[in-house]
Amino acid sequence: MQTLTPHVYWAQRHGDIYLRVELSDAKNLDICVQDNTLQFKAQGHGAKGVNDYEFSLDFLEPVKPEVSHRSTQRLVNVTVRKLEQRWWDRLTLQERKPLFLAPDFDRWLDESDAEMELQAKEEEKINKVSIESRIRKDAYLGLKKGYLFMYNLVQFLGFSWIFVNMTVRLFILGQDSFYDTFHTIADMMYFCQMMAVAEVINPLVGLVKTGVFPAMIQVVGRNVILFVIFGSLEEMQNKAVVFFVFYLWSTIEIFRYPFYMLACIDTDWKLLTWLRYSIWIPLYPLGVLAEAIAVIQSLPVFDETRLYSIPLPTVLGSSFSFSYTLKLYLALMFLGLFINFRHLFRQRRRRLRSRKRKMD
Repeated sequence: MQTLTPHVYWAQRHGDIYLRVELSDAKNLDICVQDNTLQFKAQGHGAKGVNDYEFSLDFLEPVKPEVSHRSTQRLVNVTVRKLEQRWWDRLTLQERKPLFLAPDFDRWLDESDAEMELQAKEEEKINKVSIESRIRKDAYLGLKKGYLFMYNLVQFLGFSWIFVNMTVRLFILGQDSFYDTFHTIADMMYFCQMMAVAEVINPLVGLVKTGVFPAMIQVVGRNVILFVIFGSLEEMQNKAVVFFVFYLWSTIEIFRYPFYMLACIDTDWKLLTWLRYSIWIPLYPLGVLAEAIAVIQSLPVFDETRLYSIPLPTVLGSSFSFSYTLKLYLALMFLGLFINFRHLFRQRRRRLRSRKRKMD
């Protein structure tokens, strides 16, 4: 086989030279720097088919002898460190550029842009050191993460069981599944919602950094619907609204809990992150609307049964109906929707914006 020259593309930063060699399935690589000259030899598939390829570059200024390279199926990436961190006017000692050499526009930056990138990296490094110096090592961090992982795993399994069970019953029974949802699902929903009280306790004791108030709004609101409206009124347990409330709750949670579970082991799935911070936008208001319908449907039942009514002196009347409390709760429910929606939207904007910056 004859020896040929591959196409080579280059870019620089203040401290590095980047070379991209267009050579696929490269093997027998021999790359070194001697006397400030890069020597490259390899076998592979280049512009002239499968051949031996080689080239050399006499650098404009001194470089370090160590060379790092990484091969893929399509190309070979080579990185050379400059001896001094400074911007070069050109790559090679000779003023005339070699014919096989061209700028790598995928990585190309002019000097001012490269300086800004370098400054940003330095600031990030300083900030990281500063934060790490302020944060005291937590001897119980592993134990805390283990507890949070198991909590989110159990909740994920519980709500997944609810979601799958309700979905299967919906396909098999159709609309008939609406009216016995409570008797089929209630025990597991009781378990999950009693466990959810930990989501108020966790930020209180410093296990997580989320706010206490938004978590309390959601947990208290759901437990009022589950235990007071559905659990204590048999007349409500056969209504279709139970299906929609439970189904909307479980749909949100089967994405939220695995996201937090993976966060405990520093794992981030792009699709799951997007779903966790986006799917609530239609589902959360629908869930509150379903809860409001359940409250409205329960008002005449509480008036009729006088359940939870407060006895009053004869002068004031026979009793204070619990339905008045629920009417006040109904107004607070939509106030809570506004507070939590704003909190969740800020979380989404902050999280997705930070992901976009990392990708850039």
